[in-house]
Amino acid sequence: MRTSVRNALAAIVVASALLTAGCSSAGTTDTSSGPVNLTFWGWAPNMEKIVGTWNKANPKIQVTYVKVDAGDAAATKLLTAIKAGSGAPDLMQAEYQKIPTLVASNALIDMSKNVDSGLKSKFSDGVWSSVTLGGNALYGIPQDSGPMMFYYRKDVFDQMGLTVPKTWDEYATVAKKIHDADPTKFLGTFSSADAGEFAGLTQQAGASWWSSKGTSWSVAIDSAPAQKVASYWGGLVQSGVIDNQPQYTPAWNKSLADGTQVGWVSAVWAPGVLAGNAPDTAGKWEMAPLPQWDAANPATGNWGGSAIGITTQSKKVDAAAKFDTWLNTSKEAVGQMVSVSGIYPADTDQSADALKQPFAFFKNQPDFYVTAAKIASTVKPFTYGPNVNVAYSAFNDEFGKAAQAKSQAGFVAALKNMQDITVADLKKSGFTVK
Repeated sequence: MRTSVRNALAAIVVASALLTAGCSSAGTTDTSSGPVNLTFWGWAPNMEKIVGTWNKANPKIQVTYVKVDAGDAAATKLLTAIKAGSGAPDLMQAEYQKIPTLVASNALIDMSKNVDSGLKSKFSDGVWSSVTLGGNALYGIPQDSGPMMFYYRKDVFDQMGLTVPKTWDEYATVAKKIHDADPTKFLGTFSSADAGEFAGLTQQAGASWWSSKGTSWSVAIDSAPAQKVASYWGGLVQSGVIDNQPQYTPAWNKSLADGTQVGWVSAVWAPGVLAGNAPDTAGKWEMAPLPQWDAANPATGNWGGSAIGITTQSKKVDAAAKFDTWLNTSKEAVGQMVSVSGIYPADTDQSADALKQPFAFFKNQPDFYVTAAKIASTVKPFTYGPNVNVAYSAFNDEFGKAAQAKSQAGFVAALKNMQDITVADLKKSGFTVK
């Protein structure tokens, strides 16, 4: 992904393309000569069933769903079609962190004039900030989100007489108690392979890694809030009270099942991972808000989530916007997202009805989604930049070395190195950087 995106960015003549590329192309829902046919690329499970619901009710606007590989692969596929000048779909699922890159590469339009002005009220400010650039420009309607939260083994906490940590200071104390009592157990791990998780943790602390003004970009990866987070986790790793192995490896998956990992800083989608890797621990885990830096002002970050945007090659923008709005804000579609696709919808209005029943793995916590909704409303704003891939790659490299060395100072230095690498790449790609 790094090479393909770099090539796409290099093709931009001036940095102002970020703000000008989003002008809506002409498109209507004229169906006098037959139905309007739209193509939609995405990867959400069973999305074709939800699209089928639309098609049955809307014979004049028919949507063909094409499942593509998620994440980087999807963005690369779209950028290739945009560069070729043909072959792109009308609608595209895009991870929030990929949106600035796609906009800068002239892949997504500003659809703000094609949707109802009240759409913003359906989403949290934090999620909405992920699809807006350059003021009121809108580059997609949020579909799902990944508000971060804390998962813990309630049975272990009960056995040890521990209280769920409400602050990060308390988290550090509990982590030490658990590891001192049983050196084989950890309250969590720091994963140097998950830049999105670290970004979400700095988001909770008040960081926003990029910002734009006019045609200029600013990078604040090495900000005071992010330094606080890096130093905190570096201190925990250096002391040895938490693990420092990457997540999603066979060893880490096993640790969820055998009780080595008794806590996990994750997101709303974590139950599926736990159920898949540790099915015998069902009913033993519970979820709580992330520990806080300021308990009086609850906040969280996002780890994951995506939106549906309209591509610059679409000639049917109005029809695409109509379907996009239905898909992500109607009671029918949002309900199916939960029941059929198993994802956490971004629309806060419809989520309350759609998420009445907890995930089966958490049947012991019937208020799971009620609590999740409260947490989701505290997501802080965060802006992604046009070279997220470079920043994330730098995270893997720099924090990988720091984690291996178990050095708190190394964590802080890794953050600065990420900043320098990201700024240098933006300048090399032709952007104006302040």
